[in-house]
Amino acid sequence: MKKFLLLALLTSALTLTAQTDQRIYDIIDAVSPERIESDITKLANFGTRHTLSDTVSTTRGIGAARRWIKSEFEKTSSECNGCLNVFYQKDLIKKGANDRIVKDVEVVNVLAIQKGTKYPNRYIIMSGDIDSRVSDPTNFTDDSPGANDNASGMAGTLEAARVLSKYQFENSVIYMGLSGEEQGLFGGGGVAQFAKDQGWEVIGIFNNDMIGNITGVDGTISNVDFRIFSEPVPPTETEAQRKARRFYGGEVDGVSRQLARYVHKNVKQYMPEMNPMMIYRLDRFGRGGHHRPFNDAGFPGIRIMEAHENYTQQHQDIRVEDGIAYGDVLEHVNFEYAAKLTAVNAINLASIAWAPPAPTTVKIGGIVEPAAKFQWSKVDGAKGYKIYWRDTTSPTWDYSRYVGDVSEFILEGIVIDNFFFGVSAVGENGFESPVVFPNGIFR
Repeated sequence: MKKFLLLALLTSALTLTAQTDQRIYDIIDAVSPERIESDITKLANFGTRHTLSDTVSTTRGIGAARRWIKSEFEKTSSECNGCLNVFYQKDLIKKGANDRIVKDVEVVNVLAIQKGTKYPNRYIIMSGDIDSRVSDPTNFTDDSPGANDNASGMAGTLEAARVLSKYQFENSVIYMGLSGEEQGLFGGGGVAQFAKDQGWEVIGIFNNDMIGNITGVDGTISNVDFRIFSEPVPPTETEAQRKARRFYGGEVDGVSRQLARYVHKNVKQYMPEMNPMMIYRLDRFGRGGHHRPFNDAGFPGIRIMEAHENYTQQHQDIRVEDGIAYGDVLEHVNFEYAAKLTAVNAINLASIAWAPPAPTTVKIGGIVEPAAKFQWSKVDGAKGYKIYWRDTTSPTWDYSRYVGDVSEFILEGIVIDNFFFGVSAVGENGFESPVVFPNGIFR
């Protein structure tokens, strides 16, 4: 009986080991609320970081802010023997490009690239925004500390770089500070075009825009809720793909939605105290963020942000009106919460960066049969593959089966009509690629 009990315990331990990786917990523990507080404070103290603000001063304006951000990435790189390639990416935006560009301006982004050891041209990206604004989007002189919007996301990106630079990954990771968000998403648009020009294979982008507020304008207070915004299908889909969806499904299964599901699943596994809320929308109602230009280019991209916004602290002149203190100032930022959402990003960056590429082709069959059939393209670095399925009304992949190092499989007794399906690649280290929804059929 003791032998059987020991065997059961060993089996349980091995199963647990296969399901989790201690390095992910180490990454969570390494994220520092104190460093994030220091970085948010530094960014807020530049006075204004408006995209059209001063670029000459060493203490005020977006020029001073981006130089400091670059120096912080370079400091992190020096501590990992030059593991980060840090540089500016720039685009000149001419006056009149829209009604918020009231003079010619060079939109300057800061990139820090941690090259992958096996797939250096495959990139998973985390971004924060450098710029800030007050009530009038063309006012580039008044104080605009932007403590939460978006010093919090920028500080989180700096901190993720510090933590993850201690590791090596098979895929490349980019930590990015984007400008021009408040003027029309110009920074993201510039980098998305740069990525296409360079021929980068972008696995996905995590856009972090406001990750520091826990008190909503409706009075809700929560330091565990956060939102993951993702569009349902890419805007670049073809007419043939759109028509196919009418018959085969996939209305909520584009590449960005799969990236959102990946983050949701990983957080549930490694940070169960958090409550990730998948929002089936590109962004807030009628609003936009810096993942959108990447989506427009056909790249997977999501927005990670606080669940409970306070609009008195966004895009506001600093003032007291009718007893309400307006303005995006430091005292409204919860640094512990910002650290949690930084950890959410860091563990997902690491998990994807350690994973093999996803299959490029996944075909499904089994029409009018009592089984679902699959064929997929094998990928370099995968020890095997996992088939996922879910009820058609479920937001998450609820069932799965690891099927080993094969390129086809039949799920007996599973009727294709009643579920949605996908396939992921699994590496030797246990990390998985995002799930790929079927992009072909066979009979």
